[in-house]
Amino acid sequence: MNIRPLPSSLALVGALALTAGCGLIPGTGSDQRTVEIWLMQDSVSDEFLDRFVSEYEKEHPSIQLKVTFQPWTGIGKKVNAALEGENTPDVIEVGNTQVPQYAESDALMDLTLESVRDLGSEDWLPGLKDPGNVNGSQFGVPWYAANRVVIYNKDHFAKAGIKKPPMTREEWLTISEQLNTDGNQGIYLAGQDWYTLAGFIWDEGGDLAVEAGGAWDGSLHTEEALRGMEFYKELQGHGRGPKNADEQKPSQAEVFAKGDVAQLIATPSATNVILEANPKLKEKLGYFSIPGKTEDKPGAVFTGGSDLIIPEKSGERAAAVEVVKALASERWQTDLARTMNYVPNKEALASVIQGQESTAAMAAGAASEKSKATPTSPKWADVEVDNPIKPYMTKVLEGADAKRSAREASEKITSLLAPG
Repeated sequence: MNIRPLPSSLALVGALALTAGCGLIPGTGSDQRTVEIWLMQDSVSDEFLDRFVSEYEKEHPSIQLKVTFQPWTGIGKKVNAALEGENTPDVIEVGNTQVPQYAESDALMDLTLESVRDLGSEDWLPGLKDPGNVNGSQFGVPWYAANRVVIYNKDHFAKAGIKKPPMTREEWLTISEQLNTDGNQGIYLAGQDWYTLAGFIWDEGGDLAVEAGGAWDGSLHTEEALRGMEFYKELQGHGRGPKNADEQKPSQAEVFAKGDVAQLIATPSATNVILEANPKLKEKLGYFSIPGKTEDKPGAVFTGGSDLIIPEKSGERAAAVEVVKALASERWQTDLARTMNYVPNKEALASVIQGQESTAAMAAGAASEKSKATPTSPKWADVEVDNPIKPYMTKVLEGADAKRSAREASEKITSLLAPG
């Protein structure tokens, strides 16, 4: 599961029109080549894509770009089929945590050389770089990141006399308790928001699962992970979020839009949903990075986003590499970040989004030294389908023994990650 921002919607008619116009041009000669690109639905706007295609084709007269958009629903099966089939695209956008699953089949091109030589991979955000690196080889090139921040209602803060966002976890707990009065919720945090929990666990030095000798073991029962869950429980108690549901049931953004919630942990894209439900909140929303344990470092967050991969069966591998290099370059990373309010793939590019409060808050969280993505096991997708983390969280929030519940969840994770 990946955390996806909600950029401005793409009109299907426009996408189809763009795709239809990017085929081979009759009479241009045998050296004309087409690079077929799959992007995920709503990942970029028409304006960004129009600019990129136009400029790229102008700079590379022998290349035509054929771009089609794919829905997220059922994308894993479709990509696997494309990697094994004959009509394989040349470049595919995939969720950053999906790369190990695809790389396991030896169906992806190894882009390690290009990453080091041409793209400055040493500066990539770890949460994007690490999932794309399998057994020391870079198969996924980071494209953009998106992660959780705290969205807050400025009116609630002002009425409580809170003049600035909290800088530490302890301060965050204090103001959340202070805001949780007069029928208002200090924070709305659903009981099964396991991505948020993961950040608290990483801050404590723990993890969801660890690898040893080629085998993966669940690690929710470690002291570090238990401390992360303990903090989650305390924070969650400063609101009325359901203990037995995740952030989608009900939609946490719609709950926040009602106006009686002071804080929400979400990607900034939730703003669109909030304002659609309650336009009166437009000037009342603020954003800050999830606080860390000390003032000098923001809290760790799950770094979601997208990587670009090139199938081994691509018919235009050399041309595809050049397209990926362009999309991941400083020029187009800057354009993408500014157009879509995404976090660029390098911390050094954070300056390009200065002045955008929500995106700057995301970038600070993504750059935290402990921020990352889910474990890089190719079978992690199986964990997310069954997801023993969610019922574990509910048990703890409802008063069950944390150590015993964590041990049970860890054993379930270990069995799901076992080979075969």
